[in-house]
Amino acid sequence: MATYLDFENKIEKIQEEIVSAHAIANMDAVAKLQKDLEKEVNKTFGSLSDFQKLQLARHPDRPYALDYIKLMMEDAYEIHGDRAFRDDPAILCYIGWIDGQKAMVIGEQKGRGVKNKIKRNFGMPNPEGYRKALRAVRMAEKFDIPVLMLIDTPGAYPGLGAEERGQSEAIAKNLFEFAAVKVPMISVVIGEGGSGGALAIGVGDKLAMMRYSVFAVISPEGCSAILWNDPSKVETATKALKITPTDLLEHQLVDDVLDEPLIGAHRDKQTSADVVKAYFLEQVKALRKLTIDEMLDQRYKHLTTVGAFKE
Repeated sequence: MATYLDFENKIEKIQEEIVSAHAIANMDAVAKLQKDLEKEVNKTFGSLSDFQKLQLARHPDRPYALDYIKLMMEDAYEIHGDRAFRDDPAILCYIGWIDGQKAMVIGEQKGRGVKNKIKRNFGMPNPEGYRKALRAVRMAEKFDIPVLMLIDTPGAYPGLGAEERGQSEAIAKNLFEFAAVKVPMISVVIGEGGSGGALAIGVGDKLAMMRYSVFAVISPEGCSAILWNDPSKVETATKALKITPTDLLEHQLVDDVLDEPLIGAHRDKQTSADVVKAYFLEQVKALRKLTIDEMLDQRYKHLTTVGAFKE
C-alpha cells in the first residue's frame, strides 16, 4: 500500500477516485481523473519547500541502496566483512556488471520493517562498515573496476562501541585513501547524506544528488535543538542549512543533480535506477579517457576547491 505525505492529500484522493472508477469500468472518468492527477502532481511538486523535500528524502517507500543494486546490477556478488572485526549490515558492497561494465557498488542500507531496520542499524554504519567499504575499494583498484557509491544515512553510528573501535579514524582514513584510488569513483546521494557518515563514502571524482535528496553537516532536528532548543524550528533549520540539491549545486558543493521522477523515486523505482545507471556509465566513460595521473590530478583539484570562495 502506497504511503502518502501530508502535502500529498489531494493526490491521494484523486488516486483513490481513479481506483474506484476503474472498478466500475468508467473509462471516461478515469481519463479525466488522470488529467486532474497530472495537474495536481505538477502543482504540488513544482513548488515544494525545503522541508517537504527532506520528507521525500526520508520517505519510507523510497528506494534504498539494495533496491538500486537489484535493479541495476547483473551477476552481483556481495562482499562481507572488514577482515578485522565483523560484517556491518549497514554498508553493502557488491561486485558485478552494470550494462556490460564491471562495477563495484557500495551503499548505505537503512532497512524496512522493524527487524530489518534493527539489523541494518537504521542505516548508521559502524567503523567496520567503513573499513569494509575501504577493503572493497582496494579490491576494485587491484582489478581496475570503477566504483559507484550510494549515500543514504542519517549519519555514522555514535554509539560507545563504535567510538571505542575508532569511528572517526575509520571515516578519516576513507577520506584519505579514496582521494588517491586509481579507478573512477562516482558517488550519488540517493536519500539522506548525513555528516561524516555520508562523507566516508562520498569522496571521488563526481558527487551527484537525486532530485529529492539532502546533504548536510547535521540533521535539521539536531540543528534546531542546538540553536533554539525548540523542535518546532525544524522547518526553519532545514531552510537555513541549505541542504537541498539546488542550493548545494549553486554553491558548487555537488557536481550534478539527477532528475528522478517528479512525483518521487518511490513511485517509479526502475526509472530512478535507470537514471543512476546512466549517470554512472556516462561518468566512467568520460574518466576512462584520462590517464590515471590526469584523473587523480583532476580529483585532487576538485576536492581541494570545495568550499572555496572569494570576498
